[in-house]
Amino acid sequence: MAWQHGWPKLMAFGDLVDGFSDPFGMGSAISLVLIILAELVCSILVMLGVWTRIALIPLIIGMAVIAFMVKGDGAFADQELSLVYLFAFSALWFTGSGRFAVDRISFR
Repeated sequence: MAWQHGWPKLMAFGDLVDGFSDPFGMGSAISLVLIILAELVCSILVMLGVWTRIALIPLIIGMAVIAFMVKGDGAFADQELSLVYLFAFSALWFTGSGRFAVDRISFR
């Protein structure tokens, strides 16, 4: 998520800011910043196992918004990747970070 989605959005911020989707009416710049934070920062936290369940909340919300609001009228093929991420992040939220997460190692 961080490498394929978050980092390219951060690098092309200036190009994307004007035409980025704004499903909640907050402005395209704020929407882009929020999804970059979710896709880049939160996915790195999940990858490291730091505050996993808290970091998964913005990712789950972001993927749900993409699947059902931004691409909701499109074909299933347009929604497929965001739904895969949504289900994977939801499963991680229920199961937790695992045995080798940084939180488990450092806070014991």
